[in-house]
Amino acid sequence: MQSPLLLALETSTTVCSVALFKGEQLMGTSELRIEKSHSSHITVMMEQLVNNCGFKIEDVNAIAVSGGPGSYTGLRIGTSTAKGLCYALEIPLIEVSTLYSLAEQVINYTANPERYLFCPMLDARRMEVYTCVLNHKLEEATPIAPVVLNEETFQDLLYKREIIFFGSGADKFKELVANNQNALFVGEVVPSAVPVGRLALKKYELEAFEDVAYYEPFYLKDVYITSAGMSTK
Repeated sequence: MQSPLLLALETSTTVCSVALFKGEQLMGTSELRIEKSHSSHITVMMEQLVNNCGFKIEDVNAIAVSGGPGSYTGLRIGTSTAKGLCYALEIPLIEVSTLYSLAEQVINYTANPERYLFCPMLDARRMEVYTCVLNHKLEEATPIAPVVLNEETFQDLLYKREIIFFGSGADKFKELVANNQNALFVGEVVPSAVPVGRLALKKYELEAFEDVAYYEPFYLKDVYITSAGMSTK
């Protein structure tokens, strides 16, 4: 069986990232960390990456997208771009959790990862984060949820295990658990299309595809409209 050509997109935060895989081989990646760059850059980034790797967009066998939680606008852009390509090329759509893909990065670079639990945190303003706790197999110890951080957050788990915290919301928690030796922190872990692609390849093998017509990203919070524009609650 020929290795699939998979294009992965990550737009759930301020990072705009694309990656191209030929089977398990990473062919190339492109990334911007510029505010509000997604809508104006992602199509160009995809086309240039595919062409620079010696392929045409018509060669792509599946599209993977980071499905949230995250920025409403970013998720909408990534989703609409991915769905448009899937419709046009008649190829499957694969969704990967933003928090799972963050954890995948840290797990891959952690020695003896089975010793730890992993807690990705995305900043949701003030003292709130989008988070979950996972083991090294990406099995949930606590489900994905919005959490308001305080000194008691995850104390039951921290009493038993060392937990590695990371992501844009982790710094807020660091001060609250500064005296807990089981709370470990890793900096500079940002969403990337590369782990999205790696996790999507596993779903591709299982044919765990989304319904392109009805797929919506995982906003985690309801979206409402105000006079000032789009917001979340």
